[in-house]
Amino acid sequence: MIDTNSHMGPAEFRRRALSRWDDEGGAMASEPHVSLAEVPELTNTELVQLRIRVIALENLLIAVLAEGSDRQAQTAREMAELISPQTGSSQHPLTLQAAKHMIDLVERAAHIQNQPPS
Repeated sequence: MIDTNSHMGPAEFRRRALSRWDDEGGAMASEPHVSLAEVPELTNTELVQLRIRVIALENLLIAVLAEGSDRQAQTAREMAELISPQTGSSQHPLTLQAAKHMIDLVERAAHIQNQPPS
């Protein structure tokens, strides 16, 4: 939620939130970093469940965007543009793919939004 007591607008809030991904892995609170050696490998069952959840979340997001305003869709597009790396850093292929996927979700929502009711 945006702090209404600050002078930070929505665009600055988004920029700051996304900048934390580089430093904190997307975490909102500062917690000690866990070494990858301490994280156990996911089992096949866990990977399947994760895939199912991602598919469900994508479809829920598409439904929400389809019912949302043009401004909300534009904000999602702007977020995709903001996930680029810091100045002087190289583009990571997964970051590029994530940005393209975000745009694809917005476009799929627009397609559903333009469908006549059955």
